[in-house]
Amino acid sequence: MQQQPRSRRRVQPSAARGAADCAQACARLPAVPSTLLIPLAARAHGGRYFPWLDCGDAVAAQLLERLEVDASATLDDLPTVLNVLWRTRAIKEAGAAFFSQHPQGWGVNLGCGLTHHFQWLDTGANHWLDADLPAVMGLREALLVPRCPRQRHAQVDLTQPGWWQRLGLGQGAGAQPVLVVCEGVLMYLQPDQVRAVLAEFAQHAPEGSRLVLDALTRQAVGHAGVHASVGATGAEFCWGVGRMAELADVHPRLALLREQSVSECYGWAGLALDMLTRPWLGAPLYGLATLGVEDGAH
Repeated sequence: MQQQPRSRRRVQPSAARGAADCAQACARLPAVPSTLLIPLAARAHGGRYFPWLDCGDAVAAQLLERLEVDASATLDDLPTVLNVLWRTRAIKEAGAAFFSQHPQGWGVNLGCGLTHHFQWLDTGANHWLDADLPAVMGLREALLVPRCPRQRHAQVDLTQPGWWQRLGLGQGAGAQPVLVVCEGVLMYLQPDQVRAVLAEFAQHAPEGSRLVLDALTRQAVGHAGVHASVGATGAEFCWGVGRMAELADVHPRLALLREQSVSECYGWAGLALDMLTRPWLGAPLYGLATLGVEDGAH
């Protein structure tokens, strides 16, 4: 009994150092990876502002506390908080629909940051892979250890061809369809790099696979500095779309299955603004696209 207090005192400094190391690693992230804190803050605390969109993220608030991150700047940017919560709900719905058809299939989050979609999409039989750049995955390994054998981590650089094979994802006849989520990632890549990512998915993903991605209008390219949250990170928007349909033009196996605009969560005023600006923008200010892999899609 007398040894227990001494044991606790020995453990606490180690835990404190671990938290401090994570906080320092987070502070050293380059501009684009550092944007992972924006959705983390929105999912952790956005429900207090938009309760009808509260995603019930069980881990985001804990992660912010461990990282000693001041989320006030992001939470002051309420349009971004709303956008993140809307996007999260849409991805959850897309994932639930996919795994209802493929309960033992694979889900992959490319550029996962510290997002934990598997807390919502674990069917008890499916598999999940979270992948990002080495600096991000080093932080994730310290904070979010996979909790079951059906969940794993991997490092990936989407600007380098061959990432599908390096991640060990299924391909070819008989392979299970794969759900791929890519949120808050592609707008920071160059247009040729985005086309290469889409083409690689189309070439290798089994028929029936889905890719859920977010996109900005092309008019936003080069203007990240005026974004209330992204501007502070130093990241820049490098890619956008002129129309959502162009995403499927990258490869014959791709089909645009669904297009969603964030305007839908702003009520009639948002829908009216979308209708007024669409002839000029050609695409939503911000939206989601679901692409499917179908042989003979075009």
